[in-house]
Amino acid sequence: MTETAIALPTFADVETAAGRLAGVAHRTPALTSRTANARTGGNLVFKAESLQRMGAFKFRGGYNAIAALSAEQRRRGVLSFSSGNHAQAIAYAGRLLGTPTTIIMPEDAPAAKVEATQNYGAEVVRYDRYSQDRQELADRLASARGLTVIPPYDHADVIAGQGTATLELIQDAGQFDVILACVGGGGLLAGTLLAAKALNPGCRVYGVEPEAGNDAQQSLRKGEIVRIDVPKTIADGAQTAFLGQLTFPIIRDLVEDIVTVSDAALVAAMRFFAERMKLVVEPTGCLAAAAVFTGAVPVEGKRVGILISGGNVDLPSYARFIGG
Repeated sequence: MTETAIALPTFADVETAAGRLAGVAHRTPALTSRTANARTGGNLVFKAESLQRMGAFKFRGGYNAIAALSAEQRRRGVLSFSSGNHAQAIAYAGRLLGTPTTIIMPEDAPAAKVEATQNYGAEVVRYDRYSQDRQELADRLASARGLTVIPPYDHADVIAGQGTATLELIQDAGQFDVILACVGGGGLLAGTLLAAKALNPGCRVYGVEPEAGNDAQQSLRKGEIVRIDVPKTIADGAQTAFLGQLTFPIIRDLVEDIVTVSDAALVAAMRFFAERMKLVVEPTGCLAAAAVFTGAVPVEGKRVGILISGGNVDLPSYARFIGG
């Protein structure tokens, strides 16, 4: 399929998603910190999606995608693949909408995320992310069972749902000079771009990914999707090897830049959120904030929106990160 044949989501789709999510998704708070402002010289506003249902922004896209299906598709069930947060989102949304769910999860996915996915009622199928192709597994299983595949990021309704977080941020907190979002497969960043450019056109939007997995940064520089080996990073939600056919053109055309941060910077941000803002934030959820705290994106004198993408982290790992 060529890029020109792909129907990309638009801001109108984000608005439709907001209607589906009204009264279902939490309208998460926009939080501030004087300490963070003093440290960076910016006026920072944090969108706390760590307080979203199932603990991450992924609920927005997962619920929107299932809600958009036909009654017959929902009856048959859906299948997805995820390291954790999208898995939980699909499982929880499926439970709310009466839709059976099957999730393909890597063998090294955080135990808390696997357990939560199962507790929401999903059937979990495990695989080795370093040697097996999850898309191939998903296609084969979906075909055999007659299931609808909802991938974690490269899906128009998923992208539109994720964009509602930034829509709310701008509606609730006003205009920004800069907005930052983490990037793995690009669903949140693409949705953020659609919402920000429609509601706050002068805003510069940055994507942030782990140093070990800078495929999005490479793709932006090269002008085409670059595939890498699955990165080894504590940011498990950003352990993707390439952007999607839908997410890439949106990011390429609208993003200001994509920067990277180290795992050490993520740990420092986790400690900041715990100590200063009393928030439990997972490593991936710290990517955007870490880019500001390290100066990877200078924000002095600017009004800055930062998406905290999630708070789902194993307690033993969390204790090790913030107490190390």
